[in-house]
Amino acid sequence: MNPALGLARLVLSATRSPVPRRQRRLAGRHALVDGIPFVLPVDSTDTPALMAAFPVDRAAAARLLPGGELHPLALPGGRGLLVVTVVDYARTDIGRYIEFSVAIACTHGSRPAPPLLPGLLRGSFGTGQYVVDLPVSSEISVKGGKGIWGMPKHRASLDFQVSDRAVSSQYEDDGRLGMLIEIERPPETRLPLRVAAVNYCAFRGMLMKSSIYFEGAADIALGRRARARLVLGDAPAAAVLHGLQIAEQPLFTCFMASTRGILDDHFACWFLTSEDAGRTFGEPLRSVVDLGLSQEWPAPPRIDVGARP
Repeated sequence: MNPALGLARLVLSATRSPVPRRQRRLAGRHALVDGIPFVLPVDSTDTPALMAAFPVDRAAAARLLPGGELHPLALPGGRGLLVVTVVDYARTDIGRYIEFSVAIACTHGSRPAPPLLPGLLRGSFGTGQYVVDLPVSSEISVKGGKGIWGMPKHRASLDFQVSDRAVSSQYEDDGRLGMLIEIERPPETRLPLRVAAVNYCAFRGMLMKSSIYFEGAADIALGRRARARLVLGDAPAAAVLHGLQIAEQPLFTCFMASTRGILDDHFACWFLTSEDAGRTFGEPLRSVVDLGLSQEWPAPPRIDVGARP
């Protein structure tokens, strides 16, 4: 098997029936959580998404993982993996918004996992991604994503641009560049995917684990056929990534013109521990207490970082 294809399948692993029965059983019921109304399942439709994965220095990636039970995924050659996923949520219970996820592929357990096996035994190794940065367009998305699921969301200026040849997204925080990701559109492989993915996040000194399920037709480019440009800025949440030695050549790129996703309302959490007393991880509870339900977006990004599609 092509190593790039195997690793792409690890990140985009399909399952026969990814959506739990509970989500189907409760479909159509209502919930009101922290003042946010939901109709179950918590889903999205008509949603385009891009993804690109880049090899990084594994030791540097390990230093960004909190606690003692997350470990960077091991690629052949001893590298780790940075996964950038941007989703233009067109239709959700909380309105339209863009989400720009920057994450480190990882496993969860008492010790690091061997290469490749986490793709085959995802449950045994707790395979997923640790979300380092997660800017979004709207305040209500921050309130729900962080306050309920512990995701490190913060409101920022974002865009999502699609042309015949490329797909790109840029985010800025308070006038400072966070990141630009631009991928050359892969060939129309239209690979049908039904994906179950796990996110790990730090919030209130705890490790939060949540699951998302989505399906769509994916156009994928692997290895040298994958072309992407990643520009890293100096916005606070993105600045920590500069030490990762991010490779210029992506391992793979992916574009899905339309997806349907479900965010599981069930999640798990554990205390994040340290050898040092008094240390905590993630933002405190007070960071969401005063947030409202606004669906308004900031002005679009303005910093010129070169040619865009």
